[in-house]
Amino acid sequence: MLTVGEVHTSLLQHSTALAQEQSAEVLSLVEGEAVLTSRRPSLYAVSPDVRTGVDCWLPSAKKRQLRGVGAVVTRAIITGGRIGQASSVIQVVPGQRRQPWSHYLASPGVLETVGKLDAADLAAGFLHGNAADVLNLEAITGRVLDGVQMSDLLDRRPPLRAARTRLRWTARVAERPDQVSSAVVTVDSPTLRTVELVVGPQDVPAAVAGLCEDLALHDWLLTMLSAVVEAAVTRSVSGQEHIERLRPVLEHLLHLWLPGARVDPRLRPIWDRLEQVPGFSRQWKSSVNWIRDQISVSNQALLRDLAGRVAVSQPLPR
Repeated sequence: MLTVGEVHTSLLQHSTALAQEQSAEVLSLVEGEAVLTSRRPSLYAVSPDVRTGVDCWLPSAKKRQLRGVGAVVTRAIITGGRIGQASSVIQVVPGQRRQPWSHYLASPGVLETVGKLDAADLAAGFLHGNAADVLNLEAITGRVLDGVQMSDLLDRRPPLRAARTRLRWTARVAERPDQVSSAVVTVDSPTLRTVELVVGPQDVPAAVAGLCEDLALHDWLLTMLSAVVEAAVTRSVSGQEHIERLRPVLEHLLHLWLPGARVDPRLRPIWDRLEQVPGFSRQWKSSVNWIRDQISVSNQALLRDLAGRVAVSQPLPR
């Protein structure tokens, strides 16, 4: 069994964090279906599933022609009232012949092949291909997140600029019951990550999709923070302008770093291993400490400057 998915992550185009009720309204993407919300460990809201029917060629590293038919399931997520995500997932199963649409719509999140399935070839083609005429989860996922960002409730005045990132993933079921779940994460470009997972049969698709959403969220946070630090180091600006670029990160996003908080306990060991290598939290803490030090040094310089001005402006005693 092969499951594939894609997660897009971006900063909500709004000047302040959304209240939970506002997030629920933004995520009301399917009429008559409820938005799920929680407040612990941080504000979190999930839209109803958006279903997209597909009948298309499937990705293939070997350039094989194999059709697939089914309904991709996509959901939108808002975390902390600040970060928006869209997450698509579909399980690929072997089929023999084309069925009526009612057959596929009865099983959302499942795609049947019309012909023989080579799971390894499809996985490689999905992760590393970029053909426009095959199953395109990038377009499906991006369209849902675009819809969230276009909500009338958002004022289009975010406190900082940050690029949208994509995380594309595949998950295959372990061949042995005792095989340890694993993940191989690759940085393909500044805005694209690919993840190859091996998991137990009980973890697909819901648990593994949740893991990838959490990975995508924290990768976006770390990518955004690294970009802010790099810009601060390489640009020649005044001390006050320097601080004004750094301060919004601490004010708006610092509290959202909670790796693994919503990951299924069975898959949390994957996060634990990623914390060792490459060490996401170590990188995050190092960058946060650098920003705090920069703000502290700048504040001290401003206080010294202010004290000097006050001393100069005071009249001399007679």
